[in-house]
Amino acid sequence: MKVYLNPGHDLDYDPGAVNPINGLKEANIASKIGKLVEKYLNAVGIETKMRQSDNLYYDSGYADRKIAVVQEANDWNADIFVSIHCNASGSGRARGTEQEIYSFGGDSELLANCIQSQIVSSLNTIDRGVKEYPGLIVLKHTSMPAVLIETAFIDNSEDAYLLENATDEFARAIARGITDYQCEIL
Repeated sequence: MKVYLNPGHDLDYDPGAVNPINGLKEANIASKIGKLVEKYLNAVGIETKMRQSDNLYYDSGYADRKIAVVQEANDWNADIFVSIHCNASGSGRARGTEQEIYSFGGDSELLANCIQSQIVSSLNTIDRGVKEYPGLIVLKHTSMPAVLIETAFIDNSEDAYLLENATDEFARAIARGITDYQCEIL
């Protein structure tokens, strides 16, 4: 199996969501989790390619960069595409984990459910389910099953604590979700 990993945002110019109290940046958390997921997948013989990139909507101003990531995944003939993010609500009250897919039905939903189940059961996060987001470049233009993981809310103090102190647990859960998916489709 070939897995394309896409930690969200960019360490240099697009930090993504930021915790207003401690300054924790989404790009940093996504990068840490992504590197660990890659390590765990490689350890069980799953081939990976990883590139961190910026925001995901066409109107982000960086659409060409995101299209390049999607094109790279497509050209590499990845079996699945996994984008790793942290959520934010602006209020600091929302909590939990959710998976975003282009549309319900098919392998993307199966992959999302496998990852969601592992994160929620391993970290005891609030289960916000699987949601459709057809406007996201990485979900719309990938030629393989694709999921965008919203690990937890970076602007909520309890979720931010998990993001900062349980990155390894998030990574292990994501890797297990991917291997669960692999077992389901074989």
